[in-house]
Amino acid sequence: MEVLEQVWETLGDVFGGLGRAVERGLTSLFGSANARYLRRLQPKVEAINAREPYCQQLTDAELRAETDKFRKRLAAGETLDDLLIEAFAVCREAGRRRLGMRHFDVQLLGGMVLHSGAIAEMVTGEGKTLVATLPAYLNALEGKGVHVVTVNDYLARRDMEWMGPLYMALGLTVGAIQHDMGTRERQRAYSCDITYGTNNEFGFDYLRDNMRPAARGDNRYPPELQQVQGPLNYAIIDEVDNILIDEARTPLIISGPAHDDVSRYRRADQIARQLRRDVHFVVNEKEHTCNLTEEGVRRAEELAGVESFYTAGNMEWPHLIDNALKAHHLYKRDVHYIVNDQGEVVIVDEFTGRLMPGRNWSDGLHQAVEAKEGVRIKEEYQTLATITLQNFFKLYKKICGMTGTAMTEANEFWKIYKLDVIAIPTNKPLIRINYPDVVYRTEREKFNAIA
Repeated sequence: MEVLEQVWETLGDVFGGLGRAVERGLTSLFGSANARYLRRLQPKVEAINAREPYCQQLTDAELRAETDKFRKRLAAGETLDDLLIEAFAVCREAGRRRLGMRHFDVQLLGGMVLHSGAIAEMVTGEGKTLVATLPAYLNALEGKGVHVVTVNDYLARRDMEWMGPLYMALGLTVGAIQHDMGTRERQRAYSCDITYGTNNEFGFDYLRDNMRPAARGDNRYPPELQQVQGPLNYAIIDEVDNILIDEARTPLIISGPAHDDVSRYRRADQIARQLRRDVHFVVNEKEHTCNLTEEGVRRAEELAGVESFYTAGNMEWPHLIDNALKAHHLYKRDVHYIVNDQGEVVIVDEFTGRLMPGRNWSDGLHQAVEAKEGVRIKEEYQTLATITLQNFFKLYKKICGMTGTAMTEANEFWKIYKLDVIAIPTNKPLIRINYPDVVYRTEREKFNAIA
């Protein structure tokens, strides 16, 4: 479908109005690419509906046994696509019995789109949580694990508990990753057929696993030293535009103490206090930098008691002193940071004015500020492992997603992830009227318009 859209775009660029007229003519004749795609899926929807009477007459035990039959067929060489119609029908019946919710036809369409490895754009309230059970069940039959990605811990646990009875009725296990879980709890959750969790938890577990010495199940090592996650097979991402576009370049970072000598920060602070501005160093407030002059380097070398900063063993001194100068001349107490009652330097967010406990300036700057304030200097932290969300989700064999607003980023989804976006129709005709945005000059005018 993406190729067709690119053809239309090229026609419009090259031929202008004529190209757009050709596009409109072909669309009116054959329908939009989105509509054509959904029409191709319609026979499968009808086939699933045709199997509904068969599934309804099965006992609970017989319905559960369908899962074992599907797995045997996979082992015999059939594919997930071969099983889709029957598996979706079984999953729908389990939802009707255990949840009191029967998948609508449009939800079946959404499930097929997700199974194909694409993004389903579904209007809020159309039941994305229930839709995800269809491809989750089908892909879990392979026994390689399915990860359902939510935006927070609460939704991960809620969706697991809410949809869990459906999966368990079909003989599958389901778990959820929570932030405060230990290693063994995580191993149990990941060993389930379907695992719910946040993008951050999945990503950080991947990083931690790469720092562990043993694979999952390697009993030569205690469980705490074994990996927890297993293979990255299939991920269903809720609010996919937020995770794969808005936060795509957000790095997940695991850091640890650099085991450095904190006394060097005190010594650099003492040296910085004896240097004179515009003689030994210059301050550029616009660029937010402090740099030693040639005379300043000579004076600092004298104060440090070394012959040259540019010989082995002394080359860290200019950086330490530059940071100390920044701490004194660019970072102001009660503006850029505070010192709390525990004697800790806490950063103040420059945009909101809120405190950010637990956050540190990097590259030794935080330690320089601590030395300036005469409080306990914490060891500098170094990055031990890092990955962006974009690169993490590219590690999965197959990913898909759901959101109410994906079409606006359709080009980005294709260029970065090779993911198509398919708009799923609503179950009932949409009667809401969407008016254009209105912007008022003042708050009073806005409230008058609302009233």
